[in-house]
Amino acid sequence: MKDGIHPNYQPTEVRCACGETISTASTKQNMRVDICSKCHPYFTGKQKLVDTGGRVDRFNKRFNMANQ
Repeated sequence: MKDGIHPNYQPTEVRCACGETISTASTKQNMRVDICSKCHPYFTGKQKLVDTGGRVDRFNKRFNMANQ
């Protein structure tokens, strides 16, 4: 490999909004993420709706999904 053209690959920590900290290696230092495997609905098995501006309620009303 040529000298001086590759970025510095170093240990770093990735912090999630839920408080989880993951140690890894990257070219970037101290990354922050909104969601990780500890709090993502796919991995936890819990459904978590993020309702932006009442969109979920409008969808449920529009398609009569309130009873299901």
